[in-house]
Amino acid sequence: MKVIIAAAGTAGHINPGIAIANKIKKEEKDSKIIFIGTTRGLENDLVPRAGYELKTIDAYGLSKKISIENLKKMYKTLKGFGEAKKIIKEFKPDIVIGTGGYICGATITAAKKYKIPTLLHESNAFPGKAVKLLAKKTDTILVSFKDAIPRIKNAKKIVYTGTPIKIKKREYTINEKIKIIEEVKLSETKPIVLVFGGSQGAQKINEAIIEIIQNKKNTKYQILWATGPKQYDIVKEILEKKGINIDKIDNVKIVPYIYNMEEIMNVSDIIVARSGAMTITEIATLGKPSILIPLPNVSGDHQLYNAKVLANINAANIILNNELTGEILDKAIKDIVLDKAKINQMSENALKAATYEVEDKIYKEINSLVNKKKQNVEP
Repeated sequence: MKVIIAAAGTAGHINPGIAIANKIKKEEKDSKIIFIGTTRGLENDLVPRAGYELKTIDAYGLSKKISIENLKKMYKTLKGFGEAKKIIKEFKPDIVIGTGGYICGATITAAKKYKIPTLLHESNAFPGKAVKLLAKKTDTILVSFKDAIPRIKNAKKIVYTGTPIKIKKREYTINEKIKIIEEVKLSETKPIVLVFGGSQGAQKINEAIIEIIQNKKNTKYQILWATGPKQYDIVKEILEKKGINIDKIDNVKIVPYIYNMEEIMNVSDIIVARSGAMTITEIATLGKPSILIPLPNVSGDHQLYNAKVLANINAANIILNNELTGEILDKAIKDIVLDKAKINQMSENALKAATYEVEDKIYKEINSLVNKKKQNVEP
C-alpha cells in the first residue's frame, strides 16, 4: 500500500498520523508512506524522528479578514495546492489521509483531482474548519468522539473510531507502584495530583499551582507538576523570589517534562490539565478523575467541547481559564481526592468514554477505501 498522510502544526494532529502510519507498517511491511506538512510545525521534528519522510508545502489557515497579510497567505496556500498535486502525481498513492489542520485542505483537494481515495481523522469533539469544509469531498471521516458526528454536515461517511494513543491502562503490583512513586520522590501514603499543561506548559495553570504551594494548601495531597520545558526556569525563578527552593517543597515534585507519562498517569489519583483531544482520550482510557482547564481562544473553542465529553458523564470538573485561581483549584482538588467514593465513581464514568481497538478500526476503513478503488479500476 502507498499512503500519503497530511499532518501539520501541533502534536495533536501529527501523533495520530504517525500512529496510523505505524499500524499500516505493522500490517503491511512493504507499504510506502510519506507525510506532507509545512516547514513551520512540529512535524519537522516528530515525523523524521518516527522514521518517515516528510515533504513540505505552503499552507496557512485563512482568516475572513481582508488584509495584505491574508492575501499573501492565500497566494501561498494556492501555491501549496499545486505543490501537493505534484507530490501526489509523482508518488501515486493508493490513499491520502489527513489528520486535521489547514494542511489537509490542499492535500485532500489535490487527491480528489486525481480520483484518489481520501480519509480524514478528526481528533476533537468540535470539528475543525478543515474537516467541515472538506466533508463533501472526503470519502470517509473518522471521529474520536461521538459528539463530533452531528457537527459534521454533508459527509459521505462518518465512522466513530477514537484516537490512537500510546498510553495504555496498566495494573501495577503494590511494589511496582511504590517504586514508580519513589522515583519521583513522592510518597504512596497521600493522593497524587498530576498537573501538566501540554508539551509547552500552561502559564495560567502554573500560576494557580504556585499559589497553592505558596499558601501551603496541599498538606493532604501531593502534586507532581510538569511545568513544560519553556516554563520550568520561569517557575523556578518565581519560587526563588518567594523564598521557595524548587527541589525542597513538601508534598511537591516539579519537573520540566515527564518522559514516563504512561507510568505516572497510571499511578496518579487525579489529573489537572488542558483538554486537548489526546489528553481527553488518555484520561478516558486510564479511567482517571480530572479537573480540566480548556485552553481559550482556540478554533471553535474545541478544548471546551472536548472537556464536556468527560464533564457531561460526571468524569471531570471544568474550570474556565479566566476563572482559575489557586484557591478555586485547591478546592476542586480536595473535593475529589478526599472522597474515595467520588474518585471511584469518576473513574468508572471516565472509562465509559474510552475507545478500544482504535488502530484496527482505522486500518479497516483504510483497507475498505483502497480495495473499493482497486475493484473499480480492475477490468
